[in-house]
Amino acid sequence: MILLAVLFLCFISSYSASVKGHTTGLSLNNDRLYKLTYSTEVFLDRDKGKLQDSVGYRISSNVNVVLLWRNPDGDDDQLIQITMKDVNVENVNQQRGEKNIFKGKSPPSIIRKGNLKALQRPVLLHLIHGKVKEFYSYQNEPVAIENIKRGLASLFQTQLSSGTTSEVDISGDCKVTYQAHQDKVTKTKALDSCKIERSGFTTPNQVLGVTSKATSVTTYKIEDSFVVAVLAEETHAFGLNSLQTIAGKIVSKQKLELRTTEEGPRLMPGKQVAAVIKAVDSKYVALPIVGQVFQSECKGCLSLSEHWQATRNHLQPDSLSKAEAVRSFLAFIQHLRTAKKEEILQILKAESKEVLPQLVDAVTSAQTPDSLDAILDFLDFKSDSSVILQERFLYACGFASHPNEELLRVLISKFKGSFGSDDIRETVMIIIGALVRKLCQNEDCKLKAVVEAKKLILRGLEKAEKKEDTMMYLLALKNALLAEGIPLLLKYAEAGEGPISHLATTALQRFDVAFITDEVKKTLNRIYHQNRKVHEKTVRTTAAAIILNNNPSYMEVKNILLSIGELPNEMNKYMLSIVQDILRFEMPASKMVRRVLKEMVAHNYDRFSKSGSSSAYTGYMARSPHSAATYSLDILYSGSGILRRSNLNIFQCLGKAHLHSSQVVIEAQGLEALIAATPDEGEENLDSYAGMSAILFDVQLRPVTFFNGYGDLMSKMLSASSDPISVVKGLILLIDHSQELQLQSGLKANMEVQGGLAIDISGAMEFSLWYRESKTRVRNRVALVITGDITVDSSFVKVGLEVNAETEAAMEFISTVQFSQYPFLVCMQMDKDGAPFRQFETKYERLSTGRGYVSRRRKERLVAGSEFPLHQENSEMCKVVFAPQPESNSSSWF
Repeated sequence: MILLAVLFLCFISSYSASVKGHTTGLSLNNDRLYKLTYSTEVFLDRDKGKLQDSVGYRISSNVNVVLLWRNPDGDDDQLIQITMKDVNVENVNQQRGEKNIFKGKSPPSIIRKGNLKALQRPVLLHLIHGKVKEFYSYQNEPVAIENIKRGLASLFQTQLSSGTTSEVDISGDCKVTYQAHQDKVTKTKALDSCKIERSGFTTPNQVLGVTSKATSVTTYKIEDSFVVAVLAEETHAFGLNSLQTIAGKIVSKQKLELRTTEEGPRLMPGKQVAAVIKAVDSKYVALPIVGQVFQSECKGCLSLSEHWQATRNHLQPDSLSKAEAVRSFLAFIQHLRTAKKEEILQILKAESKEVLPQLVDAVTSAQTPDSLDAILDFLDFKSDSSVILQERFLYACGFASHPNEELLRVLISKFKGSFGSDDIRETVMIIIGALVRKLCQNEDCKLKAVVEAKKLILRGLEKAEKKEDTMMYLLALKNALLAEGIPLLLKYAEAGEGPISHLATTALQRFDVAFITDEVKKTLNRIYHQNRKVHEKTVRTTAAAIILNNNPSYMEVKNILLSIGELPNEMNKYMLSIVQDILRFEMPASKMVRRVLKEMVAHNYDRFSKSGSSSAYTGYMARSPHSAATYSLDILYSGSGILRRSNLNIFQCLGKAHLHSSQVVIEAQGLEALIAATPDEGEENLDSYAGMSAILFDVQLRPVTFFNGYGDLMSKMLSASSDPISVVKGLILLIDHSQELQLQSGLKANMEVQGGLAIDISGAMEFSLWYRESKTRVRNRVALVITGDITVDSSFVKVGLEVNAETEAAMEFISTVQFSQYPFLVCMQMDKDGAPFRQFETKYERLSTGRGYVSRRRKERLVAGSEFPLHQENSEMCKVVFAPQPESNSSSWF
């Protein structure tokens, strides 16, 4: 009895989860002609735009469907014929009036006679149990036209019972879920599961990335095992994570309704469907029902050379700080991506030396096989006459948005060859490290070239005999962030010479918290507390910073706090500022620090009243509910008042993702002899040196030297100018997202988001014995342009939405020290100039014949300049001792 009850419940459940009258798919009645109306329409607008403000179009037609053949051995094996008739194209926005691009145009003039004839040729659909077995059409029809027929035919694929399965239709091989209830079936297609060959790429870092979302729901109303009505709606939306105004949305709808049925042709006899198809028309061929790729014909388009002539004037060196330069850069990259090697090489060879660096930026950023071949043929790494161009090529490779194995393989091959410049050889290895990291982030760590590059870095570091080679491989490892390289970094951090030890510790500083294990921290503690050897202040303070930023234990924090007071004066002040900054900014270690400070032995006046000028400060540059931009500045001086290190960092955070936007470090050492001062412990034998190092968008660049050695110092002091030295200058493709979409209506859509940056980071260090004053200056000028572009193309009409944002900004940091007395006077200034922020929106509809409609909107506002606090203490000494800087908005002496 219980077993019968269970079987009864299963039967009832199965019945209620399927459409009455059938349990598989659609079934047509014999000898009947089904007459239906069909329409597909597409809307484009901003993510939250109104449909009446959208651009788009509607394709409508009558549709005749007949059953040609049914397998005599099974009712669910059917061959149906689908024919579109009376095709029309119209605007989806009825308020367009005289601006309606379709007004007064007949379907043959819009679609063209040949296309219209092909569109109205019937297709055959072989269905087994409601699923498409084969799609038959005529060969050599225009792909775009055939895709529209595929979109209509795919609506006839359904099942009349609930469940989840995989189906192949115009969207590809997709996971679909059916919900059946009485006379209604709802099909939900997981578009992100669809397997279909389409080009596309994206930026892996979430801060610079694009989030896209797609949905597809089709509702069937069924009577007598056939459709009375079908309503499908598909949406694709995208948004730039870091700027929500760069967003857009595609809404595609299909509607199929049964008007009437009437007497139709009789069934064709036969047991084999192939014979039946041949009898209908021998010209029919089986084609994939999956949508096929097509490119719209470009009439009157300019050649690459003509595009370059229109672009080059905007890329002159004096124009690079303007948004127009970046707009031109991004637009030209799009043209380069469709160009052949010979066209690109011709432009490179003909260009003047003033604009050539910018052209190299663009060609490298295009990231196509042809552009890579062209630039490699153009550059001669064995010559030292084109060092600037070689460096621009290498940095563009390092910033590549979607590097591939071939690019890494090329650089490995170049590194094994000969060079005309040692600096270029070093830069090649540094960029190899950056590419290894990017490829591993894309889960391509096991590629042959990546494995080879890892071995090259690690073995090179193990076997390096020259100091220069050791520094080169450490910089590469600092970019690659290989977990297997951590033991080597610890070795050089603890046992290496000053600069090598410092570089190794800064490389460790870039690893995520998961890699800073207890074993790593044991070594770092030994370095900070000098258990085995004396270390420079820069090495010790970096080791302490790593410990405090990576889940420090109670005893680690306590020992660091207890050391304050036993350190050299300026290091005491620096470590005290680090601890106070952790507490003020509520960093992860702040809770542990507060626990330790409850002990009087760690928290007392003697320890927390140390004087000095070194400092550390972290603050917000911008903050919103979903993102933040932070800056941090720490400055360490020697006991004699000469700058030892200044470190300016800018991070962008989005949820749990972050991007190290920039770091500029200025270092100096061995200058005490110039003012007859005593060097600090562990720094007695250091050579005179000053230089600058930078990280830009998570890529460590090759450091720049101001002077190296006493002779070089004196030479440059006698011939010194206040002109800054450029650390990095050029055009960077920062955001790069491309997505080709196959809409289930048969139309083709593209989503493109590009972000470009023109950047110039320069730095200078001035030193005056007469005035006993030193000054460091870092200036960062940028122009940023972000473009978002959505298009939907049917080959005879194209609609699009473009959303753009741009700004031009500058930020400057100046640190001035007077060391004629102790405690010496220090003034630090950091300002961001006021910047215009412009936004543009363009919507358009355009026929292939040339007629079009365009709507443009623009918004502009001025973002006020900002002054950023750089120290926890306030004082008026700057105003008393020095005249205020006229170009500065913020200055504080302490």
